[in-house]
Amino acid sequence: MVAQGFTVDLNKALVFQVGHLGEAYQEWVHQPIVSKEGPRFFESDFWEFLTRTVWWAIPVIWLPVVCYSISVSIWMGHTVPQVTLMVVLGIFVWTLMEYTLHRFLFHIKTKSYWANTAHYLLHGCHHKHPMDGLRLVFPPAATAILCVPFWNLIKLMSTPSTAPALFGGGLLGYVMYDVTHYYLHHAQPTSEVPKNLKKYHLNHHFRIQTKGFGITSSFWDKVFGTLPKSKSAKSK
Repeated sequence: MVAQGFTVDLNKALVFQVGHLGEAYQEWVHQPIVSKEGPRFFESDFWEFLTRTVWWAIPVIWLPVVCYSISVSIWMGHTVPQVTLMVVLGIFVWTLMEYTLHRFLFHIKTKSYWANTAHYLLHGCHHKHPMDGLRLVFPPAATAILCVPFWNLIKLMSTPSTAPALFGGGLLGYVMYDVTHYYLHHAQPTSEVPKNLKKYHLNHHFRIQTKGFGITSSFWDKVFGTLPKSKSAKSK
């Protein structure tokens, strides 16, 4: 694969190669390679290990945090119905974050060396190798770091007793997102709703990569006008 005189060698560690593509990076990264065998990212075995995450690590690590956070609001005097409402609100807010991050951060246009490199690590690798099962969910170490500003933002916008349940709801929304994302890539659903959701998401990868940013639903795509047209609608 040659771009601007630079060839990306898929048999070598990729992360520090992709930046050299410059403006051609965007075209290169959106030409998916369909293989369950992912590429090597780093020469270092340590850093390479940190880029690989099994899907089940997400619920195993984060659901106890969710339960603890929700419990804190109950211990501080809120009733179960009140806490349930807070959790649902947290999940709803996460769905907007999911859409916003995917559309405006994960699909940001880059061309400089370090911007291309950062984008590849953040999301570009997933579009280049969409079936790489060990680099589909977000690494727990990175999630833990991002939880800090998320928690501080919630504390700023809520009360001490409601913040834990809102945080737990948002974190639960994230867990649902990551597990759903893995499911859409690697499962073979038989019922109508998950089949349509899988088709919707794979359409984003392989047909119209500038639309269809929702993962767990198409709700925000409908709200903000980024719902892709169906093939039948485009042919009319």
